[in-house]
Amino acid sequence: MKDTTCLIAGGGPAGMILGLLLARAGVEVTVLEKHADFLRDFRGDTVHPTTLELLDELGLHEEFAKLPQRRLNSVQIPIAGGMRTLATFEHIPGRYKYIAMVPQWDLLALLAHAADAEPTFRLRMNTEATELLRENGRVAGVRYRTEDGAAGELRADLTVACDGRGSTLRAAAGLPVRSWQTPFDVWWMRVPRHDIDPAGAVPVLTADRFAIMLDRGDYWQCAILLAKGSDSAVRQQHPVTGILRDMAAAAPWLLDRVDAVRSWDEVKLLDVKLDRLDRWYTPGLLCIGDAAHAMSPVGGVGINLAIQDGVVAARILAPKLISGTVGTSDLARVQRRRAVPTRVIQGMQRIAHARAIAPAVAGKLNISNSANTPLALRVFRRLPVLRSLPPYLVARGLLAEHAPEFARRP
Repeated sequence: MKDTTCLIAGGGPAGMILGLLLARAGVEVTVLEKHADFLRDFRGDTVHPTTLELLDELGLHEEFAKLPQRRLNSVQIPIAGGMRTLATFEHIPGRYKYIAMVPQWDLLALLAHAADAEPTFRLRMNTEATELLRENGRVAGVRYRTEDGAAGELRADLTVACDGRGSTLRAAAGLPVRSWQTPFDVWWMRVPRHDIDPAGAVPVLTADRFAIMLDRGDYWQCAILLAKGSDSAVRQQHPVTGILRDMAAAAPWLLDRVDAVRSWDEVKLLDVKLDRLDRWYTPGLLCIGDAAHAMSPVGGVGINLAIQDGVVAARILAPKLISGTVGTSDLARVQRRRAVPTRVIQGMQRIAHARAIAPAVAGKLNISNSANTPLALRVFRRLPVLRSLPPYLVARGLLAEHAPEFARRP
């Protein structure tokens, strides 16, 4: 006997958008989220134009507009003591010619609130899916554990793993994973921002440091790239103040705050992974989002790919779940639709890793002055059309997905 029609493990972007869309189709859906809230810092906070369009279609534009956010419409880079525009979103098609920088917890709370209005939706916080239930050769639900240690079982016609790149359910299913080596990890930290600072996204590259600074209004959300596996040694051998001192060599406007980060406790490590399941499903179970394909932070596309996965899954599976006829062929259709965008983006990320990031973290790429600027980068900066190509692929990607008719609201 089932407890719900669709059980979703994980209340991240993929899980929450899938839960909302299925509930609007009338499917009984339960989302399990292991944390008590959505408040985690340094998660993916970039909401791309395709996701902004999707929120419009779902009737959530006004609520989203109320969230604290900054608009990223260009990428600038410090060269020869000044700021040069490296890329711009002004030429991309569509209504939204920017990326919205929104705290992910606010976006997830918005989706949860919209889903709560549907009578067939349930969200259970402090509840972690720990094991798969199997019956008659298929996944029939999960075992779970709550924050207070209570355990239980939930049965469902379909279980969807949205529990991230360290997915417990993916591992329990034994689905084969294809992984690629990454040359870097990322430090995340906050740095105060002043009104006279540049705006948008600002790469900062020196002989010793490669960072991306993201404008969050009153602070910079900084991603500092470092050689893979070097975190522990650097923390032991160097003072934390050296990070901003190195960055200020290329971006002198940071000189007045080189001591803003005083403890290594303020610097959080992201272990960068890049992998993909060969097969996203097994009878009764589907993996989407990071559980199906862990993305590099290059381009900040992970959250939007996860949401697009959820949209496709809802469009294909909702009718089948309502009729009680969902099968592995339907799960395979979801993967076929999303496989090409995933492979293309991961391929681009691998090229970026090899051609730009690996030399940068090895100290072999320095564009802090115009004499050291590579020819390809100089050509790229001088041709507006060329400057718009990477932003287009980042902002719109391939096969942009739209809300199914049953989920749309005015």
